[in-house]
Amino acid sequence: GASQVDLDEFAAAQRREERPLALLLFYRALVQAADTAPIDDLILALENRGLAAVALFVSSLKDPTSARFTESVLDASRPDIILNATGFSVSRPGAVQASPLDRSGAPVLQVVLAGGTEAAWEEGTRGLSARDIAMNVALPEVDGRILSRAVSFKSERRFDAATECGIVAHTPRADRIDFVAQLASNWARLARTTPSERRVCLVLANYPNKDGRIGNGVGLDTPESAVRLLEAMRSEGYTLDALPADGAALITALQAGPTNAMAAHAKSSGGARFTLDDYRDFLAGLDFEARARVSERWGAPEADPFYRREEKSFALPVLSFGNITVAIQPARGYNIDPAASYHDPDLPPPHGYLAFYAWLRRSFDAHAVLHLGKHGNLEWLPGKALALSAACFPEAALGALPHIYPFIVNDPGEGSQAKRRSAAVIIDHLTPPLTRAESYGPLRELEALVDEYYEASQLDPRRCTPLSERILELARSEGIDMDCGIAPGDGRAEALTKLDAYMCELKEMQIRNGLHIFGTAPEGALRNDLLLALARSPRGTADGEASLTRALAADLGLDFDPLDCDMATPWKGPRPNVLEGPDPWRSQGDSVERLEGLALALISGERDLEAGWQRTQAVLDEVRERIAPALDASGASELVGVSRGLAGRFVMPGPSGAPSRGRPEVLPTGRNFYSLDSRAVPTPAAWQLGWKSAQRLVEYHAQRHGDWPRRMALSAWGTSNMRTGGDDIAQALALMGTRPRWDTASGRVIGFEILPLNLLDRPRVDVTLRISGFFRDAFPALIDLFDSAARAVAALDESEEDNPLAANVAREASDLVAAGQSPEDASRRAAWRVFGSKPGAYGAGLQALIDEGGWQGPEDLADAYLAWGGWAYGAGMEGVAERASFERRLSAVEAVVQNQDNREHDLLDSDDYYQFEGGLAAAVTALSGHAPASYHNDHSLPENPKIRTLEDEIGRVVRARAVNPKWLAGVMRHGYKGAFEIAATVDYLFAFAATTGAVKDHHFDAVFDAYIADDQVRAFMAEANPAALKETAARLAEALRRGLWKPRSNRAHDLLGSLSGAIYGEAAQ
Repeated sequence: GASQVDLDEFAAAQRREERPLALLLFYRALVQAADTAPIDDLILALENRGLAAVALFVSSLKDPTSARFTESVLDASRPDIILNATGFSVSRPGAVQASPLDRSGAPVLQVVLAGGTEAAWEEGTRGLSARDIAMNVALPEVDGRILSRAVSFKSERRFDAATECGIVAHTPRADRIDFVAQLASNWARLARTTPSERRVCLVLANYPNKDGRIGNGVGLDTPESAVRLLEAMRSEGYTLDALPADGAALITALQAGPTNAMAAHAKSSGGARFTLDDYRDFLAGLDFEARARVSERWGAPEADPFYRREEKSFALPVLSFGNITVAIQPARGYNIDPAASYHDPDLPPPHGYLAFYAWLRRSFDAHAVLHLGKHGNLEWLPGKALALSAACFPEAALGALPHIYPFIVNDPGEGSQAKRRSAAVIIDHLTPPLTRAESYGPLRELEALVDEYYEASQLDPRRCTPLSERILELARSEGIDMDCGIAPGDGRAEALTKLDAYMCELKEMQIRNGLHIFGTAPEGALRNDLLLALARSPRGTADGEASLTRALAADLGLDFDPLDCDMATPWKGPRPNVLEGPDPWRSQGDSVERLEGLALALISGERDLEAGWQRTQAVLDEVRERIAPALDASGASELVGVSRGLAGRFVMPGPSGAPSRGRPEVLPTGRNFYSLDSRAVPTPAAWQLGWKSAQRLVEYHAQRHGDWPRRMALSAWGTSNMRTGGDDIAQALALMGTRPRWDTASGRVIGFEILPLNLLDRPRVDVTLRISGFFRDAFPALIDLFDSAARAVAALDESEEDNPLAANVAREASDLVAAGQSPEDASRRAAWRVFGSKPGAYGAGLQALIDEGGWQGPEDLADAYLAWGGWAYGAGMEGVAERASFERRLSAVEAVVQNQDNREHDLLDSDDYYQFEGGLAAAVTALSGHAPASYHNDHSLPENPKIRTLEDEIGRVVRARAVNPKWLAGVMRHGYKGAFEIAATVDYLFAFAATTGAVKDHHFDAVFDAYIADDQVRAFMAEANPAALKETAARLAEALRRGLWKPRSNRAHDLLGSLSGAIYGEAAQ
């Protein structure tokens, strides 16, 4: 170790050094093996970039002696930037300020010395092996490190005769080393620049590419958040001109210049200009492969929609406020030529897209870029999954710019994508406020009539018949009879029981109440409702971590579980005075409603705890001492996170997840969130849920269809499996009759075991997975695990009745051999059960078709889904073009499955659900000639997964959220972005109708009545976001034109035609 004199001399030398200091840490073993070539080259590259580089080797940052020494060096040197080439993490998930690197306050770049060969990296798209992902990516993220690039690869240096083996060394890759040095230099430049001189660009996502959808941040009032950020930056000394008064004024100013809706802005004079000569110079500097792909697909730059021939420049969607600019992220390119592009999953970005980022880096000379809200399209551009090359388009566009990314805390997967493919520092933000759906309008009227009916059944039975007829007629007129599952042959009592249970469940559904504004925390009723949502789910095994409503039920001696009960069952338990009220109390659902009201009163302070409520006291203490302070601190913490990031300082890491699913530890927000160790997925807890859900699913299907399911297809997303620890993959393994094996000491998954049929007590299911692109990138070991399990099940000697997977594989292999393939190839192809996007590409292929209207019938949507998802994965392969195999699997599928793990969003909130779930159903229908059963399961309460059909879920979401005046009032508080949310809901409803037929006429009727026919809502949209009103009307008009909706009133045709104007006319052509 170094003496204090050594460190004093070192510190004095650093004080004399005027250049920014870069501290590089690496393993001592490299010195001992004389294997420091990448370290030597990186030091030289840092020096060439104007940094003073100091290298420090350690045995491990977990070693106490090494940690203390590292801290001493950091104290003495105060580096501007730290580069860390050691693996793993020092912190444990949830630990605070545990890494010795944190104390300097400098950002830490994670430098990867890859364990694979350079040839494998160049040829493949994974970027890194599963082992490297764990030790050099996922675990370092726990310490808040910024992933840079792989700077070296393993190669055999020489053959050692004495040991008779090759000596392997790290071979540096020059262009990757230079990129990391440039990234380090830019972070140091950012830190050394005063706020008044810093140039920053705030980028707003925009999809669909319409003027009513600028600022697409999930759960976020993006325009208002942008203005709040601008105001905060001005208060910190950034140089800004006059700012817009609010988010609406910001959007108006952006719309006055160029936008992605180019037809509406062809003559606009605003925006920034980037000359063709400057762009050609930028293009010439790109990697040859990237440049060639852009030119081959898009031709000359002059053909781009953003190009102005008369000015010989690109007119870019940028609004300047001095040293700070706000920009609209250019469209990905599918809008330019939808018909030619929808079969192109790895479409390169167009010239206008690259011109924007070239302007950002060259003309504007940004110190940093901030992409605001989940999520933009940069991190989804084609290229390697991580450890990018110069030919990967995220790097080609953004370069080595410091990247700050405010992102919703409950989406670790897509946030990790930005961290790993664009070196982003995440600043996580709160979810929107949550509340109970409660009752309204026809639902409230029905509820009152049902209460009256049951009262009459006790006091005046003669009134029951006319009341029941009135109830069922009202339910039929609103389509509620179909949504609650009343069948034509149901008797009066059964029908009323179904209706009663349905309305009770709708009232208790959790919905959003408005949007989050970055840098704020909810107050008043919004705060209380959100705290109740966080306290409703159990969070652990300690007394204070119990469900608040369960604790109340226990303290009051109610002897039932409010989180798992039959809502329509008559209440026969005690009726404590504290729960009494004016409304009828006849069912378990009424008891749940009373407990919810009492819990809210206790949280708000309107009611005091009574003596003896010990369980409730423990939970409330936890809420008041831990959860509430963390929630209240989140707003200020978010602004601090952005401030530190834009100052080139270290941003503290923190866990991610859905806070209402028992994860309050993700609060306070404002941290650089991390995900989980992919080697430990599925976790034992995820397996318990997956097993339970699988068993309930097959039993539910058997009850509805009279037989066990034989073939199912399941969508598996990386982000939800990160959030849950692997619920989806655990369910898929359980359906096949297999389960993971874990290492007892580490908790990592080390294999699988096949469960005997007598334990399953049902046949195995032949499961096909359609994985997302991020799942492919983040979980290569899971893909191999599932593939291996499927092949092992296929090799079992069991009957076709018990093991349809084995029978199907054997039959298909025989057919392939008969067609001329070798037995080995036939067996391999017949057993493929994991399919996904083309290597290096992302998505399911339906978004552009739906957005641009570029489809004639559902077969076009099915074709796009198959074209984008026809690559097979497993057996160590990075992706094999196997559309024919994918089609064979789906052609015999009986049911498609999608799981939803939290209620902080729903299936009408995101294009992902209709693209994957809807696209899968459309493909099965097109290939088999009949619609599969479609299940949309609720995993929001892990101990009690619920199986529902897609049709049921759509009806529930339409009733509880989409047309609920409470939700509408919430989004209407947010002006432009609120109208955006309304228009998006209609888009996603339409897309499910187009792909599945699960949307019924009465769902469209309800949406039309709530958004268009309602004078108040229509007037709000016309004032706050007229483009969104036109887009909503045009989408509903398209549903009419395509025969997806037959309205109950002719008024729909007339009103939609007058509102959508030219857009409606175009749609009707």
